[in-house]
Amino acid sequence: MTRKVYVFDTTLRDGEQTPGVSLSIDDKFEIAKALDALGVDIIEAGFPAASEGEFTAVKKIANAGLKAKVAALARLNKKDIDTTLSTGIKHIHVFIATSDIHLQYKLKKTRDEVLQIIKENIQYLKDKGVEIEYSAEDATRTEKDFLLKAFRVAAESGASTLDIADTVGIASPSLMKELVTMVKKEIPDVMVSVHVHNDLGLATANTLAAIEAGAEQFHGTVNGIGERAGNASIEEVVVGLKVLYGIETGINFQKIYETSKLVEKLTGVRIAKNKPIVGENAFGHESGIHTHGILNNPRTYEPISPEMVGRKRWFMAGKLSGSHGIAAQLNEMGIIVNDEQLTEIVKRVKSLGDAGKQVTDADLYAIAMSVTGSSPQKYLSLKGIVSVTGMNISPTTSIRMSFKEKDLESSSTGIGPVDASLKAIQKALEGVLKVNLIEYSIDAITGGSDSLAQVSVKVEDEEGHIASSTATGPDIVMTSVEAMIDGINKLLLKRVK
Repeated sequence: MTRKVYVFDTTLRDGEQTPGVSLSIDDKFEIAKALDALGVDIIEAGFPAASEGEFTAVKKIANAGLKAKVAALARLNKKDIDTTLSTGIKHIHVFIATSDIHLQYKLKKTRDEVLQIIKENIQYLKDKGVEIEYSAEDATRTEKDFLLKAFRVAAESGASTLDIADTVGIASPSLMKELVTMVKKEIPDVMVSVHVHNDLGLATANTLAAIEAGAEQFHGTVNGIGERAGNASIEEVVVGLKVLYGIETGINFQKIYETSKLVEKLTGVRIAKNKPIVGENAFGHESGIHTHGILNNPRTYEPISPEMVGRKRWFMAGKLSGSHGIAAQLNEMGIIVNDEQLTEIVKRVKSLGDAGKQVTDADLYAIAMSVTGSSPQKYLSLKGIVSVTGMNISPTTSIRMSFKEKDLESSSTGIGPVDASLKAIQKALEGVLKVNLIEYSIDAITGGSDSLAQVSVKVEDEEGHIASSTATGPDIVMTSVEAMIDGINKLLLKRVK
């Protein structure tokens, strides 16, 4: 298929409905700019009638001069519609449910009453000169003849896009195909869109099936966030369209990962390690059979190249690893070993794996240093640190480091002294290296208030390199700083190769 499919991004509306997520106006604006750079066609900026903050955010995004169209959600009533129009929005997404269960228990209206609401309100909107997209909420549980009636009324009243909403994620790919085919056949002069939820884990499959049947647009969110189990994941759908069908979407694939990480950071919704495309393990390999194949030809065990979506492949040492994979990891760290040393390193790695221990690259690095008798190469070192915390003051850290004999200094505040210290390190490195802290954990390894703390961190740079490190000490702040700096040194080893 060589046709174009349009991407309607609802990260800022349905995505924000993820339980526990609440974005500030500035957060929403930052994500909107990233979505625009990503290349989505429509950004659903929010639900203006929901709150004053939502209204302000939508208005700000609508008037920001973005390349993407900016849409907003409104219920099919004049109060919602007038509020939404006053933001200056030019694309309005309206909805009302059509399934009998929603009509009876939520709306408490008859089918005829719902058809009249659709007609009156969409006609009212049409007279305002805006683009109208109508979603039949719970369309996949709606009796088909009535769904067609609702869509016909919406189209005749002025809606240019009809959206089939699988509101509770109950559809199958075959049902999505059936509904799209039916609507396109019976109402051929409008765009057909789909909005799919992931309650049964079928959001991507259902969206692709709908597009295969002729849908010209789909709704989705970055990382698949949203109500309950979430929405269709934009990154999964657009990559699937490109790889499986040859369908273009206008998405800048190189921006996928950085957009994903921004949304993760601002929403606080962590990406599962095994999440397709953007999860940490999506391009990670441990098995010796797999790593050997990857090293000979990446296509043996990778459906797409990590570089396609702004990622890097990586190998992890473990009991299933082979010498080829571990040698590749060591080479990435700048460590060259002979055959005898490699055999011993592999033996120690497998021994740790057999004992049930996860072998991080920090562990592998330490094993290699021990076997080769080498000293770790350090590009970054700590020269001084002052951290202040207390009642009624923001925890603040000032730090001085040496990077390749050049002094770097910075200060930062945080929610605690550890947070302030790690942010100060990241801030000091601006212009040198962009570092994201993707994992942090702390364990007390002895008893009492003077307990030794073991801090483990995992850091990532803008090129997609990942490194982990562990430090142990009595001072939580200093131990965290040591672990962070050691992790950054491991990143730098990978970058200078």
